[in-house]
Amino acid sequence: MTQRSLEDLLQTVNPVELLRNSQEGAYVYPVVPTEFSNWKAEQVAWQKTAVLFDQTHHMANLYIKGPDALKLISHIGFNTFKNFPTNMAKQLVPVTYDGYVIGDGILFHLEEDVYEFVGRVPSVNWIQFHAETGGWNVELVRDDRSPSRPLGVGVTRTQYRFQIQGPNASQVIEKLNGGPIADIKFFRTDFITIKGKKVAALRHGMSGQPGLEVFGPYEEYFEIRDAILAAGEEFGLTPVGSRAYASNTLESGWIPSPLPAIYTGEKLKAYREWLPAVGYEGFAGTLGGSFVSENIEDYYLTPYELGYGHMVRFDHDFIGREALEAMDKPSQRRKVTLAWNPEDAGRIAASLFTDEIPAKGLDVPISNYSSSNYDLVSINGKPVGLSLFTGYSHNERLELSLGVIDPTIEVGTEVTLTWGEPDGGSLKASVERPHKQAQARATVSPVPFSAQAREHYAEGWRVAGKA
Repeated sequence: MTQRSLEDLLQTVNPVELLRNSQEGAYVYPVVPTEFSNWKAEQVAWQKTAVLFDQTHHMANLYIKGPDALKLISHIGFNTFKNFPTNMAKQLVPVTYDGYVIGDGILFHLEEDVYEFVGRVPSVNWIQFHAETGGWNVELVRDDRSPSRPLGVGVTRTQYRFQIQGPNASQVIEKLNGGPIADIKFFRTDFITIKGKKVAALRHGMSGQPGLEVFGPYEEYFEIRDAILAAGEEFGLTPVGSRAYASNTLESGWIPSPLPAIYTGEKLKAYREWLPAVGYEGFAGTLGGSFVSENIEDYYLTPYELGYGHMVRFDHDFIGREALEAMDKPSQRRKVTLAWNPEDAGRIAASLFTDEIPAKGLDVPISNYSSSNYDLVSINGKPVGLSLFTGYSHNERLELSLGVIDPTIEVGTEVTLTWGEPDGGSLKASVERPHKQAQARATVSPVPFSAQAREHYAEGWRVAGKA
């Protein structure tokens, strides 16, 4: 019988077994071509000249409108909302009743009582569930991310979303605008002019470089994109494909895909009954890596571990408040970058050509092979942390991981990262069987890893998590 809800499904299978053996494959950044030039040149461009990131397709949009919109958001978010005027954005990080992270995204205050949340599906699901079941006087419009495999079917969205980033971004933006723009503060929105159109712009930066995120009606997608590319040509602006896009976070420090912590707990049963078995949290999700536990709760993460502690404000009631208040903050693992030993990374990559049973493939620039990746980090055989996102930076000439580590471990410490899955690998569609596990030395390093982001980026969610 077809499972109707996630809760139905979990009555028949351990969630770890379900997610580790999913046949969904690796997480896909859809629609945008994999490369426009080559991914190495595209990475270099966000540090040396300027880039155009196309963020139109891989995130869901949720529009929240009505007199209770802010009350709903405040009920879900641990941020303070005492000063959240229009033309401002906040990072919203929903947590469960026990204080564990579900996901994150960006919340825009567009107009009076009108908000837009942009993020991955788990956070959108959580907001929608509470909007529908909590008696809030709100209206929702949901625009899901584009399909991972469109298979020739036309794709449409409510909005285009582009980022213009890099050292030359301001010159590109001024040329588009026909002159200097207003001084837009970090995470504030204003308007610029592109091709005679009034275009909303957020001061933000995925790559840790200065620039703007612009968004507007999807039917203007090609007109705005072509204008940006034309204006940026003389300044070395390069469009970034989906292959390189996700790797920018290795330099700037955001961990994008923690496992949503919703698989256990009686308080979450109603939510699991609401979620479909075929959704991201069920059959469509994947969990991978060398860290394996039969207890799904061992994969849950707190906002303090992920570098969001500075955002937590106990000036209002919200889901998870009591749990976060009770947490021992000094004992929480902290976010770091792990810089792999180049010889070890090369040895693992070369095993494909030299060993009868090679190591798990080390794909570049993104080495992840699951929606949520958890690799074991240890010192002298003792577990001390987790690697959660891995890939290659051509700017740094290094394989890098973003992860969480015991708070007593200092920057500069050498740790061991276990790469690949035990017992020849799980049954995931994205895992080659058999493969063998391999060890890589790594140095605990600051986050953000990029010196540019660390030294010049606006104080905020990336910099506050620095080691």
